[in-house]
Amino acid sequence: MNRLEGKVAIITGASGGIGKATAMLFIEEGADVLMVDLNEDELSTACTDMNSNKVSYFVGDVTRSSDNFEAVKLATERYGGLDVFIANAGIGGDVASIEEYEESRFDKVMEINAKGPFLGLKAAIPAMTARGGGSFVITSSVAGVIGASLLSPYVMSKHAVVGLMKSASKECAPLNIRVNTVNPAPVETDMMRIIEDGMDSLSEEGNPKARIEESIPLGRYAQPEEIAKLMLFLSSDDSSFVTGSVYLADGGSTA
Repeated sequence: MNRLEGKVAIITGASGGIGKATAMLFIEEGADVLMVDLNEDELSTACTDMNSNKVSYFVGDVTRSSDNFEAVKLATERYGGLDVFIANAGIGGDVASIEEYEESRFDKVMEINAKGPFLGLKAAIPAMTARGGGSFVITSSVAGVIGASLLSPYVMSKHAVVGLMKSASKECAPLNIRVNTVNPAPVETDMMRIIEDGMDSLSEEGNPKARIEESIPLGRYAQPEEIAKLMLFLSSDDSSFVTGSVYLADGGSTA
């Protein structure tokens, strides 16, 4: 359908899960895509899988300001500008009580999940302004609007980016830069396997995935491709009057 024809996108956390699915869909819709992640082998494999000359990658750390600016510079040099930034990189952290959570692990969750999108936005604004506007989308979570036991730093970080989005949407509106969050319920990704393993180690009930699915009215996890379609809407001109919004894709979890 070419809904992103002529647009240039950066996607962080792009080597797997939601990020990879979003990159694949964006390429199909006509965008040039720069994939950003920490693991070069995984990035290279993902790019090879896509078999397209419209995608390339940059090995970068979203918690480093210099890496965010370098990613924007590369996208601009390779493709002529920047229209879309998907701040998707994130980690679930540990499954632990507040009392037992290690401070260094807390810091890591906040750095990647909250500081990362802030630095991405900081780097993207000048490039998007030069193009006359753009769309910045942050992957938050259903945990960005509700609480969850034993995941306090993760929940805190996902609430934080909703606050960032709301503030940035007002600040960036005069620049024609739209800022929104996508807030999924659990998605079939490696991150959920880590969270499930953590839950399993603290409980004798067994099968944590089944217990999580029981709490979702639709009775299942989302697929990465389903979340990618929401990313596409918010990145395309179809959402030209949408900014400052939380987009839940939670299977009815917060209904």
